[in-house]
Amino acid sequence: MATVALLGTFDTKGEEYSWLRNRLVEAGVDVVAIDVGSFSDSTLADVHSDEVLRAAGADPDTLRKRRDRGEMMTAMGTGAALVVRRLFDEGRLHGLLAVGGSGGSSVAAPAMQVLPIGVPKLLVSTMASGDVQPYVGEVDATLMYSVVDVAGINSVSEAVLGNAAAGIAGMARAYAERVPAGDRKPLVGLTMFGVTTPAADEARERLTDLGYEVLVFHATGTGGRAMEKLVESGLLAGVCDLTTTELCDDLVGGVLSAGPSRLEIAGQLGLPQVVSVGALDMVNFGPRETVPPQFEDRNLFVHNPTVTLMRTTSAEMAELGRRIAGKLAAATGPTALFLPLRGVSAIDVDGGPFRDADADKALFDALRAGLAGSGVSVYELDVAINDAGFGAAAAEALHAYIKGAS
Repeated sequence: MATVALLGTFDTKGEEYSWLRNRLVEAGVDVVAIDVGSFSDSTLADVHSDEVLRAAGADPDTLRKRRDRGEMMTAMGTGAALVVRRLFDEGRLHGLLAVGGSGGSSVAAPAMQVLPIGVPKLLVSTMASGDVQPYVGEVDATLMYSVVDVAGINSVSEAVLGNAAAGIAGMARAYAERVPAGDRKPLVGLTMFGVTTPAADEARERLTDLGYEVLVFHATGTGGRAMEKLVESGLLAGVCDLTTTELCDDLVGGVLSAGPSRLEIAGQLGLPQVVSVGALDMVNFGPRETVPPQFEDRNLFVHNPTVTLMRTTSAEMAELGRRIAGKLAAATGPTALFLPLRGVSAIDVDGGPFRDADADKALFDALRAGLAGSGVSVYELDVAINDAGFGAAAAEALHAYIKGAS
C-alpha cells in the first residue's frame, strides 16, 4: 500500500492534521505523521518532534530553553529533510503532504526539495499565492493556496484540505504502481539556448537513436538548476551539458544565473558528462532599458523586446575558462570537454554581431591551461557549435562514457 508522509506543526495545527490523517486513511493510503512543532508532544505523531531535532544534530531541551523561533525553525527544517529522505530511501514514503502558514511552509520546503523528481509533494500554504520559489526550489512540488488561514476545520478549509488529501493519495498510489525504473530507457540531460538550438537538436536526435530518453533544459538559471537537481536525485545516466551560459550571468551579474555551483554536481557524483561552452559569449538582461548603466559602452544585442544580450569580454572569457576548468578537473567520473573553435553560439560566427575571435581564444587558452594534466578529455573541433557534426560528436562521446560505466 502507498504511504503518505504527513508533515506539520502538531502543537498548533493538531486538529487539522488529525482531520487530514483520517481523510488520507479513508482514501486508501497509509500515513506516517511527522511532527515539527516547536513545543509539541502530540500523540498523533509517528515521528516525534524530538526525533526530528535530533536528526538535525540538535538537543531538543537545550534548543527549547533558548526559545529562539528562527533557530528552532531552521533545525526543524534540517531534521525534517533528513527524516523524510530516510523514509524514502527505506521505501516507506510514496508522497509528502504538508499544511501551514509561513513558518510551517518554511519547515516543509527542505523536506520537499530533498525528495527526487517524480515523488509526489504537495504543500497547502497561506503563502502559495505570492513568491513561491523558496518553497518549490527546483523540484516538482505542487502548491495549493489555502484561501483561508489554516486555523480549524470550516466549510472552506474542509473543501481545500479535502482536495489536498485526495490529491496526494491519488498521486502516491500512482507513484507506488509506476513502471520499474529498470524497464525504462536511460535518461540523459541536455542543455540548450536559442542560440545553440541546432547543436542541441542534433545531440538529442543522436542520443535518441542510441536508445536514450533525452530531457532538454533551457539554460535560463532555473533550467540548469532543475537539471542538476535531477542529477542529484540519481535519475540521469549522464549529462550532455552543451550550453553553460548561466555561468556568464553568475560571473558578470546577468539575470539568468544558476548560482556559483553550476557545473559541479555531476562531477561530484561521478556521473558521465560531456560539456561544451555554448553561449559563453553572452550575458543576459531584460529589455534594453534594464541593462545596468555601467554596461552602456559594451557590445549589446537586442535579441527580442524582453531579452538583451551583452558580449563577454576577453577578460571575462578567460575567467570563465578558469572556473570551468576547475570544476571539470575536480570531477570524479568520466568527463569530456568539446570546444567549437569557430564560434560558441549562433551569433558568435563570422559576420555575426558577437564574433570576437580574441575573446574566444582567451576562453580556450584558459581551458587548455586549467585542464592540462587532468583526466578530462578535450576535443577541439574546427567548426562553430551549431555546425553539422558537433552535437552528434558530443552525444556519441557521452554514449561511450555511459556504456563504459555500466
